[in-house]
Amino acid sequence: MKPALLAGALALMASTAMAQQPRVLRIAMTAADVPTTSGMPNNGFEGMRFLGYPVFEALTAWDLSDPARPAGLRPGLAERWEQDAADPRLWRFHLRRGVQFHDGTAFNADAVIWNLDRFFRNDSPQFDATGSAITRGRIPVLESYRKIDDFTVEIRTTRPVSYWPYLQVYILITSPQSFEAAGRDWARVAALPAAGTGPFRISRFVPRQQAELSRNDNYWDSARRARVDRVLLLPMPEATTRLAALRSGQVDWVEVPPPDAIPSLRQAGFQISTGSYPHVWPWVFAAGRPGSPVADVRVRQGLNYCIDRPAMVQLLNGTAEPSVGFFKPNDPNFGSPQNQYLLDAARGRALLAEAGFNAQRPLTLRVGISTSGSGQMLPLPMNEFLQQQLQQNCGVRVAFEVVEWNTLLAGLRAEPGQPAWLGADALNISLVSSDAAQMARWFISANFTPRGSNAGHWRDEAFDTAFTALETERDPARIAGLLRTAHERLVDNPPWLWIVHDLNPRAMSRRVQGFTPPQSWFIDLATVTVQ
Repeated sequence: MKPALLAGALALMASTAMAQQPRVLRIAMTAADVPTTSGMPNNGFEGMRFLGYPVFEALTAWDLSDPARPAGLRPGLAERWEQDAADPRLWRFHLRRGVQFHDGTAFNADAVIWNLDRFFRNDSPQFDATGSAITRGRIPVLESYRKIDDFTVEIRTTRPVSYWPYLQVYILITSPQSFEAAGRDWARVAALPAAGTGPFRISRFVPRQQAELSRNDNYWDSARRARVDRVLLLPMPEATTRLAALRSGQVDWVEVPPPDAIPSLRQAGFQISTGSYPHVWPWVFAAGRPGSPVADVRVRQGLNYCIDRPAMVQLLNGTAEPSVGFFKPNDPNFGSPQNQYLLDAARGRALLAEAGFNAQRPLTLRVGISTSGSGQMLPLPMNEFLQQQLQQNCGVRVAFEVVEWNTLLAGLRAEPGQPAWLGADALNISLVSSDAAQMARWFISANFTPRGSNAGHWRDEAFDTAFTALETERDPARIAGLLRTAHERLVDNPPWLWIVHDLNPRAMSRRVQGFTPPQSWFIDLATVTVQ
């Protein structure tokens, strides 16, 4: 063969070999462990982001297609749904036909009922205590359900909730065959691992080391089939470890890079992704615990005047924005509260003095915090900053109880007087603030833990009244007005210390393409590719 022809043949062979190499996306998570792989992941919404929605789906789904607006809902495993015209507690879901689980079994109404029994029926053979605790904490208003036919399911709520489809999105559907194949043992299901219906399937799982997702070539939505062959999910709770892994080429994508490293990462050619999304990073006060100083609204208001939020944003190198409420001030649902929480140390000290705390009798708080976790950014330096701010500006003494992320989550599912709350006056956690369903989840008094997710047992009569009306209302304009009224109460009678909304920073190598950050906690890995 002539040299020129030989060179051309070798080049073609090399090009073909490169084309045949699997496209693998390696992601460093903030979690300390791989989220559970049984079909209802732990590790908060980071677990849902990476080992929830890419693999397992719900009847409703997040619409992540337009990054210019907050994510709404789109049809998922249900093609459509409706609220009954005569009974607002009743919803019907019409299921998608022709969908198969990763194990080849069919998705239908029986599979939906089986999964609802898994989470909501304690005496079912497939009852999953761990998955049930997570699901029930997010969805406290489901009363009953039944199969109408092979592709129709009816669900009844305990009270009318106009936002029910936004709760349905958290009930993930797993193949019943996964449970049978594992000998009816959920611990063994996680080791299999479980089968879902999503664009990826779990192909390998090594506890505390990694989970591997592989493309589902038979995914029911051909337009959304994954563009990479595999995704490797690697738990790396330390920010410096994630940074080193990215710089050395061990991973392609890191969640929450250290803020002070962002300028040098940009200079080195790495991609930095940030964007506004519905997320808030507060202290959740034990407002309903008798004997805690934060049971006094004056203490909670005073603490909100004692911190310098722009300085916290500066600490985070601009990867966050100040929080002065559940929603952001430019949100049309923010309303017009009486309190505007800027740093005003004199006002903060005055409110604390009204509650009986001064230089001779300083306010002392105990706060539970984590070392890392879903959306937690940099919890140790951030909380140390708050500790200094509160001492310097208002003479407040803060002691921390530092625990692992899932230990902190367990506290937030308990009543504030129970040992799981760590004897704390507040717990620091990052939480979703996307819609009315989330506001109800965190704040309505009917959702006190352990029934729901109002972890601090905060109660406000005006808030409850507005929200009860909102849940039964069908007029969007009236719903919006009631939502504004409810949010005003969250500012004026604060259940939390409002600190920052983060901007969801991620760092990626130049190999990663096709990712645009949505205004959501969640992402669409199916659109991402690597070179």
